[in-house]
Amino acid sequence: MARRIEHHTTSTWPVQDVFRALVDETHLRDRLAVLGGTDARLVSFSSAGGKTSYQLKQGVPAEHLPSVAKSLLGGDLVIHRAEVWTEAGTTGTVEVTLNGVPGRLDGTIVLAEDAGGSRTTLTGQVKVSIPLMGGKLEAMIAEQVAALLDKENEFTTEWLANRG
Repeated sequence: MARRIEHHTTSTWPVQDVFRALVDETHLRDRLAVLGGTDARLVSFSSAGGKTSYQLKQGVPAEHLPSVAKSLLGGDLVIHRAEVWTEAGTTGTVEVTLNGVPGRLDGTIVLAEDAGGSRTTLTGQVKVSIPLMGGKLEAMIAEQVAALLDKENEFTTEWLANRG
């Protein structure tokens, strides 16, 4: 059974500034350098015709994983993440898969005005197809995604401030 995820972050920066950062190749590379973990890289990036899409690879060392994940993976966690954004709006899609885990996260990311700044909302679902352990892994993945989104939001806020 899939686990629904909805996570919000807020920024003092307006929607268009946050959007421009999220589709900026330099921002993505800088963010990965700070938050990407083991062997992080921007696998692909394209921006044409009002659409930006990219794939990221991020890693989490085994020693930072909960025991249920360590036992399943037998090593580091490798996260493959694909996002697609359109300039016509401030909505993107995200797909996340993990090495060694038969499951995925699929969602929509929406940027909206919020009290003088902006609000980013990820809505989606995490599904892991492993009997007995799937629910625990779904909960762990949802928790880790929320923590990562919070860190990425903090990074983007600082990144924008440094580019004033």
